[in-house]
Parts: sequence; C-alpha cells; structure tokens
Amino acid sequence: MAAVDVETQATIARPRHEVAAYASNPGNATAWYANITEVKGDCGGPVETGAEFAFVAEFLGRRLVYTYEVVEHVPGTRLVMRTAEGPFPMETIYEWEDVADGKTRMTLRNRGEPSGFARIGAPVLSRAMRRANNKDLARLKGILEAEPGDS
Repeated sequence: MAAVDVETQATIARPRHEVAAYASNPGNATAWYANITEVKGDCGGPVETGAEFAFVAEFLGRRLVYTYEVVEHVPGTRLVMRTAEGPFPMETIYEWEDVADGKTRMTLRNRGEPSGFARIGAPVLSRAMRRANNKDLARLKGILEAEPGDS
C-alpha cells in the first residue's frame, strides 16, 4: 500500500469529453493547478501513452521538477501518469464519469512512496496534498463552468 494515497473529486457542469480534453492537456496545467508554474515537453495537445512532460511546481515551500510519463490513456475516461524520479515517486490518475444533467464527476488521485525524510512526513504530506487537490479541482470547475461550451 502506498504511504501517500489521496483521492479527491469534483462535479463539473460540463460534458465529460470537454472536462477530460481540458484536464488531460498538460498545456492547461498551469491554469488550474495552483502549484504548477511551468510545463515542458509533449504538451501541445491531448496526451498519448508514452508521452513525457515535466512539471515545475512549488509545494510546501520547495521547488520541484518532475517528469511524468503517460502510462495509460483512455480518452474521455482515464489518464494515468507516473514519475519515478526524486524523493517521491508518484502516480497521478484522472478519471471522468458522466453524472446527471450533462455533468461530469472528475476524480483526481495521487499516490506514491516517499523515501528518506519525506516518508516520515507522509501524513502531513497527504493532508497538504488533499487541500491542494481540492483547491485545484475547484479552480478547474470554475474555469470550465465559466467558458461557453461546444456541446
């Protein structure tokens, strides 16, 4: 079992294909992730399995640079990205499902095994990650619900 396993959800009043297309495009990450300041790599559009991109982030007062590889992508349904580098190898999973009235439930899950000193702080890290993920999903919801749709 992962030392850190955080799952958060939001219901967004947009069709699933729109939410998934926006959220799975790494080029949009700086707009809805508060801690991500830059994205480098294969981020010109929707991702494909095998694509790699680097996030530059600020989290808990530290600058982090980590490269994700897309290990699974079912467009409109599921995206799984992994990083094996640094003191905190992590997997991030996005899942989208239809709910009533054309809305979408997006689930954001982060899990990993911190090593060294980071392992000791796993409970604090989990709480901070849950707060950050909830804020990020609220930000994503605000962006997508404010934009006119193509549905």
